[in-house]
Amino acid sequence: MTLTELKYIVAVARARHFGHAAEACHVAQPTLSVAIKKLEDELGVVLFERGGAEISVTPLGAQIIAQAERVLEQTAAIKELAKQNKDPMAGPLRLGVIYTIGPYLLPPLVKNIIERVPQMPLILQENFTVRLLELLRQGELDAAIMALPLPEHGMSMQTLYDEPFVVAVPENHAWAKRKFVSAQDLKSETMLLLGNGHCFRDQVLEVCPEMARFSSPGNGMQRTFEGSSLETIRHMVASGIGLTVLPRASVPDMQSRSNMLAFVPFEEPVPSRRVVIVWRKSFTRRAAIEAVCEAVAACDLPGVEMFTQEAA
Repeated sequence: MTLTELKYIVAVARARHFGHAAEACHVAQPTLSVAIKKLEDELGVVLFERGGAEISVTPLGAQIIAQAERVLEQTAAIKELAKQNKDPMAGPLRLGVIYTIGPYLLPPLVKNIIERVPQMPLILQENFTVRLLELLRQGELDAAIMALPLPEHGMSMQTLYDEPFVVAVPENHAWAKRKFVSAQDLKSETMLLLGNGHCFRDQVLEVCPEMARFSSPGNGMQRTFEGSSLETIRHMVASGIGLTVLPRASVPDMQSRSNMLAFVPFEEPVPSRRVVIVWRKSFTRRAAIEAVCEAVAACDLPGVEMFTQEAA
């Protein structure tokens, strides 16, 4: 039994597909399949029920895979312990960021990190929340910046800032000169949202319940379009297709009328999201995490409320 084999069975259990698991592990599918079959033969058990489009985990396999996850986490902890006598600020920090935060936070954050701790370069990865949490558990990332709410994760967490939402409309829209908009107002408009998988979509639907009506045809929304990124949606709004909700940090100047867009605040209570940084409890470079938190606090993000608190 090897750590590589344990990594493979965990990957298959999460992907429910041998090909996708092989891609995640950066190996050929035959290599992964042979290694898993070898482990099953060694243990004398069947871990996966093969057949059909999706792989399922046997009841005993689920217990073994849960133990394998713990072994892999403890292995990562051993590597971290070996670094305890070294400078926690020396060496790269592997940082994940969700797609709807990265474009607006990373440019000033990287600049601040270079100025404050040049000996700690950031290795960055943008991805979905679920994928970033998976990479954290596997030890592929050291920390990740994302937004609440999160699935159960069992990791350490610290709040970075609260970010309000704003409404983006075409510059010639009737709302362009309004001082405020309510979530209730959105139900009569054509709304543009991110597609499934983006947590910002879920956050918008949670704090603006009227927008959820698009899921029931004819029950409020006239039409709804989905986009792959906030910037794509921003251009669609500028072309007059509809309206959207954006995180405040993506709008440098609320008074700007450039790019054929106008931005309108929500009335109280203003919908918002809480942005946090998450890391494994076994990760020993706490000073590196604190350095990132301080660098984020020094970022001049428009409209957000920065604050710090003790890690949870």
